[in-house]
Amino acid sequence: MKSQLKKLLAPKFTRRDFVKSSSALGGLAAVAGSVSLPFKSSKVEAATTTDEKVVWSACTVNCGSRCPLRMHVSDGEIKWVETDNTGDDQYGNHQIRACLRGRSMRRRVYNPDRLKYPMKRVGKRGEGKFKRISWDEAFDEITNNLNRIRKDYGSEAVYLNYGTGTLGGTVTKSWPPGATLIARLMNLSGGYLNHYGDYSTAQIAAGMPYTYGNGANNSFSDVENTKLIVQFGNNPAETRMSGGGQIHHLMEGKARSNAKMIVIDPRYTDTAGGREDQWVPIRPGTDAALVAGMAHVMISENLVDQPFLDKYCVGYDEKTLPASAPANSDYKSYILGRGEDQTEKSPAWAADITGIPADIIIKLAREIGSTKPCAIFQGWGPQRHANGELAARSIAMLAILTGNVGVSGGGTGTREGNQAIPFVRFPIPENPVKTAISMFLWTDAITRATEMTAKADGVRGKDKLDVPIKFIWNYAGNCLINQHSDINRTHEILQDDKACEMIVVVDNHMTSSAKYADIVLPDLTTSEQSDFCMDGAAANMPYFIFASQAIEPVFEARSIYDICTELAKRLGIEKEFTEGRDQEGWLRHLYAQTRELDPTLPSFDAMREQGIYKRKAEHFIAHEDFRKDPENNPLATPSGKIEIYSERLADIAAEWELPEGDVIHPLPVYASTFNGWDDPKRKDYPLQLTGFHYKSRTHSTYGNVEQLKEAAPQQMWMSPMDADQRGIKNDDQIRIFNEHGEIHLTAKVTPRMMPGVVALGEGAWYAPDKKGVDHGGSINVLTTQRPSPLAKGNPQHTNLVDVQLLKKA
Repeated sequence: MKSQLKKLLAPKFTRRDFVKSSSALGGLAAVAGSVSLPFKSSKVEAATTTDEKVVWSACTVNCGSRCPLRMHVSDGEIKWVETDNTGDDQYGNHQIRACLRGRSMRRRVYNPDRLKYPMKRVGKRGEGKFKRISWDEAFDEITNNLNRIRKDYGSEAVYLNYGTGTLGGTVTKSWPPGATLIARLMNLSGGYLNHYGDYSTAQIAAGMPYTYGNGANNSFSDVENTKLIVQFGNNPAETRMSGGGQIHHLMEGKARSNAKMIVIDPRYTDTAGGREDQWVPIRPGTDAALVAGMAHVMISENLVDQPFLDKYCVGYDEKTLPASAPANSDYKSYILGRGEDQTEKSPAWAADITGIPADIIIKLAREIGSTKPCAIFQGWGPQRHANGELAARSIAMLAILTGNVGVSGGGTGTREGNQAIPFVRFPIPENPVKTAISMFLWTDAITRATEMTAKADGVRGKDKLDVPIKFIWNYAGNCLINQHSDINRTHEILQDDKACEMIVVVDNHMTSSAKYADIVLPDLTTSEQSDFCMDGAAANMPYFIFASQAIEPVFEARSIYDICTELAKRLGIEKEFTEGRDQEGWLRHLYAQTRELDPTLPSFDAMREQGIYKRKAEHFIAHEDFRKDPENNPLATPSGKIEIYSERLADIAAEWELPEGDVIHPLPVYASTFNGWDDPKRKDYPLQLTGFHYKSRTHSTYGNVEQLKEAAPQQMWMSPMDADQRGIKNDDQIRIFNEHGEIHLTAKVTPRMMPGVVALGEGAWYAPDKKGVDHGGSINVLTTQRPSPLAKGNPQHTNLVDVQLLKKA
């Protein structure tokens, strides 16, 4: 690992290397060698061949952190990348040290895959064949097609695809789509079809408001006041592993409380990694069954907090059940077998489903039920399933049953909470189009749009869609192909350019998705422009970063603000779009408005100089006011209380049109799923496949940095038991396959995986051969586009596959 770190940070990649290596860009080869543009000096701090300047920048990718980077610039080039050096390195005033991903930013800026010029597709979508065009040609092509499509189909045919590549920016932010500059441009000129939800959190975000009114939880820093930490599928050591990420707050808080930590996950994660007191492997998609089995023990042994359930909750037992609910439809009746299914949710019942022995379930229940305060957290893995909404609400039941909600050292059972410094955002006019679809169903909105309805497909704003998607904006995102499920089906849909007629990709690199564009526009990296970077996962130390421009833009890349301004000119709305300001002018304007709300903030110029601003804060305690005074501080639920039984969900379950097997329920129950542990398809595909967020990239960002791939290669994790049955040894070449597709990869045989389950890190770049077999290890070759019931969200971890040793030719 030390040798990998040395190779990663060593400043050996020069501009000559960049120009030379860029000739290996596949479809770009025809144009890459024709021009070699030199880099120019930084606008921010003029550099000479002998003087080195340090410029504050940032990593703004979608990991939950926002980490400062100090760019060492000489002769207009980034030579070296360091991180935060402010603060006394004491908890609460610590240094926000970037992880290796962020510190490899120079490798992204000068990557051989870097897009250099505007380009137009000349082959089939996905082939990566383009010709170089001018910016004026690109702008004219885009506006002409946009105007034509709006004339023929209306603005509902224009779609802003999901993208989180610049999640932390202010001017440059790419998510949510309704807060982006492209949304501002589209809303000023007629609007667009919006989407709701996201690929990461759709199920928990849809489910938890029915329980609490929102999805808030205590901050990780508050674990310094707890006695027991229980983590369901939560892995911040890999997902949020920097000094700005949550792993720092978790471990610092845990060190102060000396609390025991239990990790429940099918994979022994880096968050466990010797820090845990107990690892409980569980079959994917069965978390709700485990909770039900533990609830049975807690109820039977009087370990529930009955006064809390009586005062603050709706539907635990018959006393607080809504009048509209049928008899015996309360949670207690469901657990004890008096409900509709007449099945007692005993530890033995749960053991058969989860693969966890009944005696362990009993011990877990007793420990959680008798230890106060107890902090229950769930990551976003358990909810990224076909029954994810039910799983998320079920895990929260452990905090509710034990009365740990609204108290220090406790929590709500959702993802860890966070705090941020309020900041005035870029103003976005109202969208004239009121229709929205689930972000996961955009491929359906191309192929069967007029069949999509509110009750069957979750269409919002109208009863049904009237037109298909004909124009797609894809800004700073890889969800056109790489991060969207069932890649082979998506490929077939996108290849038909008579269906979706125009795709515009704005990005830094020739990603898997960019190869499906009709027009490709080269975007600036954070290092080539200035922006405020907000909303780091800060717990008790919120902060923000002023990322200054470190170098001149490379080749012909332009900022998203400049791109949208030029398009606004052609759409006749330049004045309305810019309001007379350039990007710097907007940054000053937004910061001035922010300082009016908080005069303690430093001046704009002082902020640019110091780079990062930190603020000490107290631990965040979710629903603390509600716990102290529920009458005057009601929750945002219809009853103002915690709704274990939701009348709204009962109505939805009765009204919506669901495919066989899908379950929406007023209680947080367990439900089997398609592609689950008990699906009859396991006869053909006997292994459950789950995904995880891998430390060598953030989703697909940094997925083309060779040094990171070498340090943490993409492999499929499997247990020694499953490997032995198939004659597979560590590092063997294997084929992973199901009805959706096939991947060839090497195996990581490790006792860190439970038997019967295999795992792939998500985000690896799709790399198909001529037969369509992927050699990059993209999990979405094997995933389904069938959505979850309530959120119509991404069930990326609900899969069945088989694995075989790949015979050598």
